[in-house]
Amino acid sequence: MGQIFNALKVVVLGIGVFALVLGGIYSITTKLQSRWLEAGQRSLFLGPALILLTVGLIVPAVRTAYNAFFDDTPRHEFVAFGNFVDIFQSHDELTAIRNTVLWVVFGTVFSTVFGLMIAKLADRMRGEALAKALIFLPTAIALVGAGLIWKFVYAPSNQKYGLLNALIRLFHLPRSWGGDGLWLLNPPLNTFLLIVILVWVQTGFATVVFSAAIKGVPDSMLEAARVDGANEREVFFKVIVPSIRPTIITVITTTVIAALKVFDIVKSSTGGNFDTSTIANNVYDHYFISGSPNLGSALAVILFVLVIPVVIVNQRNQSRTRELG
Repeated sequence: MGQIFNALKVVVLGIGVFALVLGGIYSITTKLQSRWLEAGQRSLFLGPALILLTVGLIVPAVRTAYNAFFDDTPRHEFVAFGNFVDIFQSHDELTAIRNTVLWVVFGTVFSTVFGLMIAKLADRMRGEALAKALIFLPTAIALVGAGLIWKFVYAPSNQKYGLLNALIRLFHLPRSWGGDGLWLLNPPLNTFLLIVILVWVQTGFATVVFSAAIKGVPDSMLEAARVDGANEREVFFKVIVPSIRPTIITVITTTVIAALKVFDIVKSSTGGNFDTSTIANNVYDHYFISGSPNLGSALAVILFVLVIPVVIVNQRNQSRTRELG
């Protein structure tokens, strides 16, 4: 108990000192001449963030890209694109890349479609708030926790727990569908079952965002479409969906990035075994387990390159939204 109290005291003292220093510097900047006032305050508030960004992100990113061109021998020899060649000649690495593509495609499509569908069906229904809260609940669960929860769902038939196998027994379905109940041991089915976990988590986020966007569509626009003879299906696909297009793009790009860097679910459920590994999982394994950090750096560079187009699309979408707004 005493150690906890001392730790809290140190934290409070540190925050207090930081606040005093920041307040003192701010008071000094207010006394600057008018031509230096804005620049001084900008440096005060942006400076620490830029320093942390440089130390915590930019420097490690540059170092990772640099190490990707060297081998993992003690001599640390320059091999140019040798690590990348090894990646695309390795069955395990190609499997990880293939799995990552599957996560991106199926995880994004189903999360977006389910979120949009649920948001539309729940709009203005009785108990809408409660329904959305329940759907959003999985989003609040850490991905590691989600992986562990579904690991129990997919547990083999020879164990006492395992919801999926229990349902199969209840409805007398063929056990061969999951390889005699060994769901997470049979590729590529196991990868799709893990993607279900991401969809379960991301659908709540998509539902809440889409619901807010749908409520922002003017009622006058919807009524005008109905007066012109459009049915509810046409109103949804020809009026609502085009109106919330920027929101749809934002949800898609957010889910794509989450799928590209997926690690927690795989690590907590299968550990990347049985051909379920992803690029992010292999980066971790190379860095901390197999002792080949430079090969892991090359994989990290590939992952970074895959994320760049998504970030560009998201940035253009936000710029277009600001222009229209």
